[in-house]
Amino acid sequence: MEQPKGVDWTVIILTCQYKDSVQVYQRELEVRQKREQIPAGTMLLAVEDPQTRVGSGGATLNALLVAAEHLSARAGFTVVTSDVLHSARILILHMGRDFPFDDCGRAFTCLPVENPQAPVEALVCNLDCLLDIMTHRLGPGSPPGVWVCSTDMLLSVPPNPGIRWDGFRGTRVIAFPGSLAYALNHGVYLTDSQGFVLDIYYQGTKAELQQCIGPDGLVPLVSGVVFFSVETAEHLLATHVSPPLDACTYMGLDSGAQPVKLSLFFDILLCMARNVSRESFLAGRPPELGQGDMDVAGYLKGARAQLWRELRDQPLTMVYVPDGGYSYLTADATEFLHSLTMPGVAVAQIIHSQVEEPQLLEATCSVVSCLLEGPVQLGPRSVLQHCHLRGPIHIGAGCFVSGLDTAHSESLHGLELYDVILQGHHVRLHGSPSRAFTLAGRLDSWERQGPGMYLNMSWNEFFKKTGIRDWDLWDPDTAPSDRCLLNARLFPVLHPERALGPKDVLWMLHPQGDRGEALRAWRASWRLSWEQLQPCLDQAATLASRRDLFFCQALQKARHVLEARQDLCLRPLIRAAVGEGCSGPLLATLDKVAAGAEDPGVAARALACVADVLGCMAEGRGGLRSGPAANPEWIQPFSYLECGDLMKGVEALAQEREKWLTRPALLVRAARHYEGAEQILIRQAVMTARHFVCTQPVALPAPGQWVLTECPARVDFSGALLKAAFICAGIVHVHSKVPLREQLLRSFSGGFELHTWSELPHGSGLGTSSILAGAALAALQRAAGQAVGTEALIHAVLHLEQVLTTGGGWQDQVSGLVPGIKVGRSRAQLPLKVEVEEITVPEGFVQKISDHLLLVYTGKTRLARNLLQDVLRNWYARLPAVVQNARRLVRQTEKCAEAFRQGNLPLLGQYLTSYWEQKKLMAPGCEPLAVKRMMNVLAPYAYGQSLAGAGGGGFLYLLTKEPRQKEAVEAVLAKAEGLGNYSVHLVEVDTQGLSLQLLGCDTHLCGAGPSEAGNT
Repeated sequence: MEQPKGVDWTVIILTCQYKDSVQVYQRELEVRQKREQIPAGTMLLAVEDPQTRVGSGGATLNALLVAAEHLSARAGFTVVTSDVLHSARILILHMGRDFPFDDCGRAFTCLPVENPQAPVEALVCNLDCLLDIMTHRLGPGSPPGVWVCSTDMLLSVPPNPGIRWDGFRGTRVIAFPGSLAYALNHGVYLTDSQGFVLDIYYQGTKAELQQCIGPDGLVPLVSGVVFFSVETAEHLLATHVSPPLDACTYMGLDSGAQPVKLSLFFDILLCMARNVSRESFLAGRPPELGQGDMDVAGYLKGARAQLWRELRDQPLTMVYVPDGGYSYLTADATEFLHSLTMPGVAVAQIIHSQVEEPQLLEATCSVVSCLLEGPVQLGPRSVLQHCHLRGPIHIGAGCFVSGLDTAHSESLHGLELYDVILQGHHVRLHGSPSRAFTLAGRLDSWERQGPGMYLNMSWNEFFKKTGIRDWDLWDPDTAPSDRCLLNARLFPVLHPERALGPKDVLWMLHPQGDRGEALRAWRASWRLSWEQLQPCLDQAATLASRRDLFFCQALQKARHVLEARQDLCLRPLIRAAVGEGCSGPLLATLDKVAAGAEDPGVAARALACVADVLGCMAEGRGGLRSGPAANPEWIQPFSYLECGDLMKGVEALAQEREKWLTRPALLVRAARHYEGAEQILIRQAVMTARHFVCTQPVALPAPGQWVLTECPARVDFSGALLKAAFICAGIVHVHSKVPLREQLLRSFSGGFELHTWSELPHGSGLGTSSILAGAALAALQRAAGQAVGTEALIHAVLHLEQVLTTGGGWQDQVSGLVPGIKVGRSRAQLPLKVEVEEITVPEGFVQKISDHLLLVYTGKTRLARNLLQDVLRNWYARLPAVVQNARRLVRQTEKCAEAFRQGNLPLLGQYLTSYWEQKKLMAPGCEPLAVKRMMNVLAPYAYGQSLAGAGGGGFLYLLTKEPRQKEAVEAVLAKAEGLGNYSVHLVEVDTQGLSLQLLGCDTHLCGAGPSEAGNT
């Protein structure tokens, strides 16, 4: 399905804690814009928070100021003005706090989902899902204003949540259903019957939460999604110039203001809640502030007083999405694993990954962006992300493993992991890149006040098991009550003698047996706590490593799809590779597939993919994809392919390709020549039909005697086709050194005279070029003393059309050479064989069809060759719509044959119309406007109708509801306007097929006038 039109954002801002990561996340936004996830004209800004842990409210105010400043500059103002907000649609996305399970935060946590409709193949992060939800589900219909969305939760929203914006003003919050048990640890809205927010509770009491229960028995959870109208956004923006709220922005910080921590929900929004009094608001404290520092509390009181003055009169309403879902991404590993696995699914989730032995992955586990070589076992409720592992490896239940590569696989050999979190990290220590590894237990708490545990055991048990002591982890002046996993110096980041690996933390699981060597190495290393490690994390290197691994598995996927002849579309992968600078490795992979293919169909598709890569590299410039492909520079590679030397041909193509990569026009021309190379392989595959061509010698006709063949339809031949017929009939040997005259005299004691004529216009669409090719071949073979059967003749036509290089299908000739009603089939194998089944119909049904069948010449000449190029290109790309359509065409052909057997005329008409719809899907643009008008006019009088052949013009045929309707149809068309030079013709089902007879020497051939005859 096509994505519905969403919000055309003016600005998208992504806020982040650390200034070193601003450029990294700016690039990520730009990559998504290039993938068409974000409108092309949207201004993208990654903005650092003025101070670390400035709070969601402070980050929102600072982001709003930055957006207004950039829009003011773009509009030509020299100062910040809120006027620029009046027509702006702004989306602010908050990265939030550090996340123990992803070095790039909750926003870039990869989810086990794929988007088959995406134009560009890519990993799906939480940020991508939220962007889609805000753009296509929550945002549409909203007036100009400012949307704010946290990225620390997983959301699900129905396609049409039914949000009404009539008469809206103020601020609106989006809430999702939650149970009372879940709400005890989260925020909940209390509203009145009109949807106005009365209060906001965080970790409320049961009595408070009882007031919030709705008719569905659930409570409305605070989701992290807020919309500010332009009026409210202006009021909020006005606070940035007055202390102490100026300290929430970079301007205040640059002016020396004392930082203030502000909550979006419990400072900015709470002051608008109707049941909140000024006294209680000024005396309150947001949950993230905690208890303690009274000076900070006093400073915050002044900030709240200012917010009250600016925002108290703004209405705050809530929209409840009953069919939606909300799940906060907590630091609880069990909950995190649950969110990345699907307990009810009976198979493993394998997303953007290549797994050699998928049978070793148990149900409810998840593998995202991984390469798993050899035996790698993964237990239930376990997650693997961003890993390239080489077995044998056993990862049991309840594990999360991320960021490991083949160099680290050996550390896992011989171990069985259960209920652990093992991560590899890219870090930068004093400016130098390095790797570090962390290990934790699934049950460990990442909260400061949580239970004292590590590796799923108490600290005392851990000390006893490993020999580590508390002084190894904490300074003596750290109070026992302050000691926790977050500040324990557990993780080695530098060893004086060697590089670090996973074994430097994994030893803690099984410390016995090495005589204390691992403990000594651990103590000799420079170690950091989790808190100390966070500022050292290198997000740029992390994302680059993930990108490299994604494309590494993507190249394997491309190779497997092609070699296994899978009907998967590779265009999204091609766009991804080109868009992110990986076209070179992809081209090399496609070359290898093509050069090593035993099946010419695989090789042809690989070359078609190369053409798609080159076309994508041209970025829509350089001209049309269809065009000539006979430049002399490409003759040598083509000659290798013509001779059957596929490996040399592909190598020569690649060498020539390197000269054509410098500008779009050359890229497009190179793409055309790769499609030309693909056509050579297609031609060779189709020409295997010669295997089924056999003839029997018969007496030569007397000199001067005519051989006449007739078929149920006729069309003009070109001189090139006639010459090809002589070659394919074996009369002329084109590569012989013997002159043509000498060849004919030696074999036949004279020459041949071949006449062809037509009663149909050129480009009729009736497939009669192929039919008459069969007629010509039958006549020439007989004239040359050879008799050829119908089956052999069908396959001989295939050979002829490939010699002629016209391409095309391989069943058109069946229609005219075999009598009656029939169905032609060919299996997906070589040598290519066309099998024909004649269909038995009820008595009298053939005449009934003839009475109801009419041909209407549309007056439009079709351009089948151009249509064919597009169809082949889309088929080799395996566009999902084309693949599904091809399957439907096959299924409907069999249904149509059954309708003939039943003698069901209305059902045949239904299939006929459906067939035309399928043709249009296969070849967009094949229905000219005049033809569409004609079909609309005729629709009430017909069971069904379709253009013949590839469409684009030629003949239209229809099954009328009443018999013998020629005059009635002519009368209907005569009243219509803009139809052009049409004509209506009677038609009947042929029951004879190809006829051949020998005529006397003095016979006059009627119809072969000078302009209609071809002579050789």
